[in-house]
Amino acid sequence: MKVPVKIYTEISHEHGLPTYAHHGDSGMDIRANQNITLQPKETKLVPTGIYVGLPEGYEFQVRPRSGMSLKTKLRICNSPGTLDEQYRGEICIIAENTHSSVEFCIAKGERIAQLVLQEVPKAEWVQVFSKDDLGSTDRGEGGFGSSGTQ
Repeated sequence: MKVPVKIYTEISHEHGLPTYAHHGDSGMDIRANQNITLQPKETKLVPTGIYVGLPEGYEFQVRPRSGMSLKTKLRICNSPGTLDEQYRGEICIIAENTHSSVEFCIAKGERIAQLVLQEVPKAEWVQVFSKDDLGSTDRGEGGFGSSGTQ
């Protein structure tokens, strides 16, 4: 069993910390900290009342909850969103009501997204002098539909 990563946090509401719904889940459900109404086609920030201090080399990814995406027209924009280790502001979720004519109401305390903790390796760029120096693969330069239509 892996040792859990300690996340230092401050919360400014009574809904508690983000939680894993089931053993083995990748994402922790995070809740809205106020009632928000989104008009049709409107996008807003949804405050969560949670502030974190991530350890060096980690990020939180903000992702939609699959059940909410299936059952409603609420979409989590910029998904996955990134909370970098240096960010110390309130976690806010960018939400969009994609419905063309019906408003969407988010209730205070409602689970609206999930956070996934990820380790972030750092890249080191190595410049080569020819694309041939990158090595060959079966795919080569094929992209944007090169794997077929089915």
